[in-house]
Amino acid sequence: MTSSPSCAVPARGSRRRGPLLAACAFALTVLATPSQAQDSASATLPATSLRIGDTPDGSLAATPAPETARVLTLDLTRDANDIWDRIRRGFGMPDLDSQRVMDQQSFYLNRPRFLKQVFERGGRYLYYIVDELERRGMPTELALLPMVESSYNPMAYSRAHASGLWQFIPSTGKHYNLTQDHWVDERRDVIASTNAALDYLQRIYEMHGDWHLALASYNWGEGAVQRALKRNAEAGLPLEYEHLRMPDETRNYVPKLQAIKNIVSEPELFHFELPYVANELHFVSVEAPIGVDLATAAKLSGMPLDEFLALNPSFNRPAVTTPGQIFIVPTDRAEQLQQGLAELDEDDGEWRMHVMAAGETLEAVAARHGLSSAELRKLNGLGPGSQPGEGYSLLVPDGVDPDGALEVTSLLPLAATAARQPGLKLNTSKARSGEPRLKSPKPKPRPGEKRSAKRSKKR
Repeated sequence: MTSSPSCAVPARGSRRRGPLLAACAFALTVLATPSQAQDSASATLPATSLRIGDTPDGSLAATPAPETARVLTLDLTRDANDIWDRIRRGFGMPDLDSQRVMDQQSFYLNRPRFLKQVFERGGRYLYYIVDELERRGMPTELALLPMVESSYNPMAYSRAHASGLWQFIPSTGKHYNLTQDHWVDERRDVIASTNAALDYLQRIYEMHGDWHLALASYNWGEGAVQRALKRNAEAGLPLEYEHLRMPDETRNYVPKLQAIKNIVSEPELFHFELPYVANELHFVSVEAPIGVDLATAAKLSGMPLDEFLALNPSFNRPAVTTPGQIFIVPTDRAEQLQQGLAELDEDDGEWRMHVMAAGETLEAVAARHGLSSAELRKLNGLGPGSQPGEGYSLLVPDGVDPDGALEVTSLLPLAATAARQPGLKLNTSKARSGEPRLKSPKPKPRPGEKRSAKRSKKR
């Protein structure tokens, strides 16, 4: 270490050749069409400059430009300017320099609006992720991994049934204690899934002692990577990531992360402006009492519903139905939400759980609670025409306006997938005494509707 107050970063050696080469390539490809970008991305510019008067007729002539060493410094004695500055300070993985990295950079940089949109979306989550990485002593490149996995979309769902920011498949999520039931899916929970993903990444890094192999294992599976390593070892081939035989998705996985790292590392080289994301705590948690629907919580927080759900994406139903849940809200909205929840009146109406009796139809339950059968199915994630049987529990409104909850349901992920799942089966004899009482504001009378009369009778 040096006693200087600033820490010098090595000049363009093996660690920094990737960004420089890509910047030159981007100069040729930024105006190209996407189909042209791949062919031109590998081109490099010669070290020349144009000068007047170097030829007899005074025309422009190309002459070699003097090479000047450029050394970047990071002043570690000051606070980070923003979250990107903080992320750069924690980079710790070896750089990967390959044509695949160049191709991925060209892909991203030829889509600047998409790139900026994804970085802005990630701004909600980055402070928490970076904070947790630093606490664990892990490289901060991993804060960029959800961009590769999900484009920082906690509602993302893949054909392989992977879900959330970190794209856990059901079995891996279960192994890392992420609850997945009819009410919540913690694979989409920002805090729970981040902690589980970092636990997983730590374990596979310790298995391989190499971050590139750990990332390949995260994408492909540690068993598959171990088998690929065994094949290379038996054939006397190198055991590094780039020398393994693997599917194209995995072969491009680390280059994608490296491409994003290069852009974040030196965006000015690519003429790209990162969106400002403050290096400060973005959200905090507030206890979520059983029975509060998400539309009410969003209203009490003073937040648009879509923004509230972006921080609270783990709910499978539009109301809190299990104890121990939390709401995530921006730091400046927490006090407002807590006060609003404290002022909710139990007499204002409630959501509750209705347990299907023998011979009872969903249509009869819907009519009794002022809903159409389609609305009741939607609230409970049931498919068209489904008829849950005796002992199934349905979420129903009792004296409350269901419109907010119906809107939430339309925004919840996996609406079609959840519709194929059966309702939660409960013991009928115990349901009435232990059922949650679900709070929501009083309904506003709407002229010409018949629902109000049907809701007047409380159970």
